[in-house]
Amino acid sequence: MVKKKEDFTKEKEIFLEHIQKAGLRRTAQRDLIMEIFLKTEDHLTSEDLYWLVQKHDPSVGHTTVYRTLKLLTEAGLAREVRFGDNKTYYEHHYNHEHHDHMICTECGKVIEFFSQAIESMQDEMADKLGFHPTHHSLRIWGVCEECQKSEVTHSAPSGAQPKVRMRSMTGI
Repeated sequence: MVKKKEDFTKEKEIFLEHIQKAGLRRTAQRDLIMEIFLKTEDHLTSEDLYWLVQKHDPSVGHTTVYRTLKLLTEAGLAREVRFGDNKTYYEHHYNHEHHDHMICTECGKVIEFFSQAIESMQDEMADKLGFHPTHHSLRIWGVCEECQKSEVTHSAPSGAQPKVRMRSMTGI
């Protein structure tokens, strides 16, 4: 569920409660980082978010952005995802529906999707094997529709980790 109104009142309350429990102070820099993250629906690395924050306040350091992302994750407002390019991305977690990802190994496009059939099959297999899942992440790598139209051949060695070319967010 994507929020239409951008006040993020509940998210701010959750974050403030979390940092207070952790014995930390509320700061203008943390508030700015949180606000920019919540307004951005993209999958962001800490570096991506750092560049967005820099446009508003050049005094905010990369370490502050990284630590604040960790706090947002601990508070349940953000979620870490990995797409196969050795980077950690963050996406909204609180009040957002569960989804999985398809990642284009050519251009880095990330397609979010939900399949009830896949979810049911996972639950069925967990029951069959006596397993209690607490969370899961499904990532499918391949070539998006646009890249399939190009003349480049799209093949990876069998069994190899996919090489993913993610899009840079620095142009935001």
